[in-house]
Amino acid sequence: MTKNDKKKRRQQDVASLQFSRVNAILGAAALATIAVGYYLLASGSINAAPVLLVVGYAVLIPLAIIL
Repeated sequence: MTKNDKKKRRQQDVASLQFSRVNAILGAAALATIAVGYYLLASGSINAAPVLLVVGYAVLIPLAIIL
């Protein structure tokens, strides 16, 4: 591996770790969904709260990290 190859690979690695606006929006949606889920759970909702928590933790947070 030449010096230029190492530098190019390092730049690609850094570029792949940058978060975009989509990541921020999905992360905010995940936090809002989880907050509403816990609020409903504290209020006694046994139907909507678990669904919101699962959607927040299992769907939105991974999407916010991956996309």
